[in-house]
Amino acid sequence: MFMRLGVLFSGGKDSCLAMQRAGKLHEVVCLISLVSENPESFMFHVPNIGITALQAEAIGLPLVQQKTRGEKEKELEDLKKAIATAKAEFQIEGVATGAIRSTYQASRVQRICDELGLHCLNPLWQADEIELLNEVVINGFRIIISGVFAYPLDRRFLGREIDAGLVQELRSLRDKCSISPAGEGGEIETTVLDAPFFKKRIEITDHEVSYSNNIGTFKITSARLVNK
Repeated sequence: MFMRLGVLFSGGKDSCLAMQRAGKLHEVVCLISLVSENPESFMFHVPNIGITALQAEAIGLPLVQQKTRGEKEKELEDLKKAIATAKAEFQIEGVATGAIRSTYQASRVQRICDELGLHCLNPLWQADEIELLNEVVINGFRIIISGVFAYPLDRRFLGREIDAGLVQELRSLRDKCSISPAGEGGEIETTVLDAPFFKKRIEITDHEVSYSNNIGTFKITSARLVNK
């Protein structure tokens, strides 16, 4: 069934890949982003979430943006408010997410969609994480690591672009240290600078790196759109 979709959009690799996959079968009409004040939010991507407005402009889609304090479970009311706004303003019939294995996230989005009479699509659900990483590389996505939150991921990874070499490195770390190569355990966060459906690409003009005790972020403090 063809539908008008909103994409639950963090600006990271999973939501962007989910958008590309969903867009092959449906019409994506808006992006939905939650801006959490809590860096340890259970539900929402935090590093560089402020760049989603620029990403939406690069893609050429409207953005429904909702602030949340990021309190466990309470943040779901803010998510419901954002999805309800997207339904009212853009007549969406469903929501696509970038969930891969997190039943915590997927079940809660599904419940909200049920309450609002919307379909919930998870185009990446249960996919092999290495295959997903290879897919974004092969498709020409430009993605940087914007957060690391587990040993042995250290400062060297921050700001690195995901390419074939890095995918192999993450595969090796999965085998040696049991980390999730796609960051499904919260080990990694990413920011997409370009993708096949971007009309313009994002150029970082300034940034800040912070790292301590196996936790670090690559914060984009200034960026602009440039022609592709």
